[in-house]
Amino acid sequence: MTAAVNAHNIPDGAAVVGVDFGTLSGRAVVLRVHDGAELGSAEHPYAHAVLTDRLPAGGPDLAPDTALQVPEDYREVLRRAVPAALADAGVDPADVIGIGTDFTACTVLPALADGTPLCEVPGFADRPHAYPKLWKHHAAQPEADEINALAAERGEPWLARYGGRISSEWEFAKGLQVLREDPEAYGRADRWIEAADWIVWELCGRETRNVSTAGYKGIHQDGAWPTRDFLGALDPRFASFAEDKIAFPLSPQGERAGGLTARAAAWTGLPEGTPVAVGTIDAHVTAASADTVAPGEMLAIMGTSTCHVMNAEADAGAPAEVPGMCGVVDGGIVPGLWGYEAGQSGVGDIFAWFADSFAGGAASREAAETGESLHDLLSRRASGRPPGAHGLVALDWHSGNRSVLVDHDLSGVVAGLTLATRPEDVYAALVEATAYGARTIVDAFESSGVPVHGFTVAGGLKRNPFVMGVYADVLGRPLHLADSDQAPAAGAAIHAAVAAGAYPGIPEASAAMGGRTRDAVLPDPGRTAAYDRLYAVYTDLHDHFGRGGSDALHRLRAIRNAALNGDGAPAGAEHEERIR
Repeated sequence: MTAAVNAHNIPDGAAVVGVDFGTLSGRAVVLRVHDGAELGSAEHPYAHAVLTDRLPAGGPDLAPDTALQVPEDYREVLRRAVPAALADAGVDPADVIGIGTDFTACTVLPALADGTPLCEVPGFADRPHAYPKLWKHHAAQPEADEINALAAERGEPWLARYGGRISSEWEFAKGLQVLREDPEAYGRADRWIEAADWIVWELCGRETRNVSTAGYKGIHQDGAWPTRDFLGALDPRFASFAEDKIAFPLSPQGERAGGLTARAAAWTGLPEGTPVAVGTIDAHVTAASADTVAPGEMLAIMGTSTCHVMNAEADAGAPAEVPGMCGVVDGGIVPGLWGYEAGQSGVGDIFAWFADSFAGGAASREAAETGESLHDLLSRRASGRPPGAHGLVALDWHSGNRSVLVDHDLSGVVAGLTLATRPEDVYAALVEATAYGARTIVDAFESSGVPVHGFTVAGGLKRNPFVMGVYADVLGRPLHLADSDQAPAAGAAIHAAVAAGAYPGIPEASAAMGGRTRDAVLPDPGRTAAYDRLYAVYTDLHDHFGRGGSDALHRLRAIRNAALNGDGAPAGAEHEERIR
């Protein structure tokens, strides 16, 4: 990143703090305000990680596709990571002019009118639906299907803004699931709030709602939520959901939400009254740190999943409709522009699943002998081979498909396996599958009249040369790499600088404090041509299993869920008895 000229008369010692609440941990970073230099950072893992099997307080086993979290884990990040980052930076807390946060989305929780999470209310600690539902909670797919079917039948105008289908990950599907499965918890909850807004409530003591999560995850379009009539048609008890539990004045990105309360100041070590930026989504705020807020600059934040965000010009008319988008929102990333979001539900998760569960034997022994991680070993083995040499094509749907099919009941496929297939072959095919998924998203934008001028990568996977090389070759375009290794937290810090008044807006702050390395990874034309042929096979499989050629993957998911719920074939001791 080129050193920025201090054109805004910002004191050289002024700093801002950004806190990124991820899937498994929270990270805090301290940036110098006038040029974005990273001064210090710290990370704190969530003690409870992700709850998928049972609650800390006991209670029933959790249903398939459930993913919950514990709010106290979020507070502990403020207590631990922020002071540690300040200490690492050697910054006087008095020099910090603002703090910003970002969160995974849609991570949403029920709360009382004072912000108390429902799971912390006496009598609700053993109720699954009283806990925050993480973004990867996909158990509300039946509710999402119902919302989509009714919206299509009624011609709801907002549906096109989401590529024709809303996701099971979002606020309304998850809220409807709570109503259906635990109406008492639903009735006790005064507010249904994104964790991005709840953590800001914890910091400044007042409820705010940000335009980004409301638009992308709460179906807020053109100044309105889905109507009472529509919601009542889903379930009469659901008619007032929007007006009772989520409706609130929306704040634009980069605005000041308030100042740190005495309690939050004690947690963080920052002065009481320090400006707090309104909440935002981790992927969207990363655009500021990667300096990709200009129209047509696509940013892929690649980690356990990938989120693709991009701005487009906001003219007098409606935005272009792009199939399978997670949303297009006026001001969703930067005020004054249409912000598009697409995504892949599983990327790094898929690589980790294979390396941890299936790449054993000789690969594990070699990794132990060389001191490499399995990921590095498999990447090294797979590097340099001609595209297609392994004879495989995979579908990257191990966590369902977010874009462009918006169907979380889909599952992964690997085609072309033989007895000659080696672990590195499957690993390479899975990496390629995620790259094909990214290309499918880019193609959807461009075929819809939304040009993609550049492709920038942020997140942990940018550090894997094999993965980046495959992506450049499959996409057939150069990759730019975000400079910061803590890009979401850095973006939150940049929003804090805007909220504190150091810059007039996000574009100006991004230009001064953000950065990326252009053309860091270049495509090889010969490999791109080979991948074009493989991409055609991927597209055939993608459309066959995802667009009605076969419902085999949906039937398999239904059979699995029935078996896990005790409605399928006998298992365990009962199965042994049948054999005897």
